[in-house]
Amino acid sequence: MTDTPSASSLIIGGGASSPRAPLPTLPPLALYIHIPWCVRKCPYCDFNSHTASPVLPEQEYVDALLADLDEDLHAVYGRELSSIFFGGGTPSLFSADALGRLLEGVEQRIAFAADIEITLEANPGTFEQEKFVAYRKLGINRLSIGIQSFQQEKLKALGRIHNGDEAVRAAGMARRAGFDNFNLDLMHGLPDQSLDDALSDLRQAIELKPTHISWYQLTLEPNTVFWNQPPVLPEDDTLWDIQEAGQALLAEHGYAQYEVSAYALPGRPARHNLNYWSFGDFIGIGAGAHGKLSHPDGRIVRTWKTRLPKDYLNPAKNFQAGEKALTNDEMPFEFLMNALRLTAGVESRLYPQRTGLSLESLAEGRAAAEQSGLLQVEPSRLAATERGQLFLNDLLQQFLN
Repeated sequence: MTDTPSASSLIIGGGASSPRAPLPTLPPLALYIHIPWCVRKCPYCDFNSHTASPVLPEQEYVDALLADLDEDLHAVYGRELSSIFFGGGTPSLFSADALGRLLEGVEQRIAFAADIEITLEANPGTFEQEKFVAYRKLGINRLSIGIQSFQQEKLKALGRIHNGDEAVRAAGMARRAGFDNFNLDLMHGLPDQSLDDALSDLRQAIELKPTHISWYQLTLEPNTVFWNQPPVLPEDDTLWDIQEAGQALLAEHGYAQYEVSAYALPGRPARHNLNYWSFGDFIGIGAGAHGKLSHPDGRIVRTWKTRLPKDYLNPAKNFQAGEKALTNDEMPFEFLMNALRLTAGVESRLYPQRTGLSLESLAEGRAAAEQSGLLQVEPSRLAATERGQLFLNDLLQQFLN
């Protein structure tokens, strides 16, 4: 890594209205690995996922991932990884042999922190469950299991390929495989879902004793089947009742809400996601993966990779599809669009530490947000009020230039 410039150096971004200082320290570094294949594309999903062929190009894709990582190493030389997250798609479609070769290749290139968190997204299907023991032996120490619902009619409506019994068994198999830290993904606001339906799902999830529950409302996203053929979703009053009752139930059982849709037992929030929401750094490798890296001279650069798997695997095409250096004017929104999702927000001092800008660059938007009751009046913290969490888009508008 190059030496950090002296504190007297200043970086002026395009369209910037105030100087940006070199970063005093670089934020924690994470790695996101995107595996884009699924058995079947769900009708609500707007992620970069593609229906898998009978035989996945595992070896070719691992080779491409490591070559992709090699191209990013110059920007992170000398740093260590605090977390790795395998997302998708369905990463658990890959064999333990393929993931093991990949993890070994990553560790040869970047040092792992002693307490690194390595998360793998998995589906509850029996085929994937049989691999849990092998995954744990690789050093993967956290699973995120995509349950969505335990009720068969809801799973069918969502296009899921597992059933409720498989979902229940997956949690037990994860624990028996040695995973003492796992998340269950659960959705609410499903087609024709009642309050009792939603709470039944939540009670079943809590009974399985995961360390973390991601509980989020189904939304209709562009470029999905549901967007073009919308199902009948619950009325707003029912959605509000579900949200209030569900949050109370989770709190009753010790799951503290720390982000808009994330609930964890004490000491068990997702460290990879916390780093993301706190404007930490992350390398993104794989088809369509995004990254964000800070440089000692003050530059903060977002990158994105070639989206289609066939193009990503094509040696004639570049892995990186584009990059953008953030300007000073963009920084408040870029920092706050994630930080304000955290229910406790972040310490105010994190803003200059992670952006190189003074708190003064937030002053105008902060005053307007406080006056409108969307941001807490607390000099030492940047945190949304309860109303601000409900109207986060309105809150963020105060920081758009």
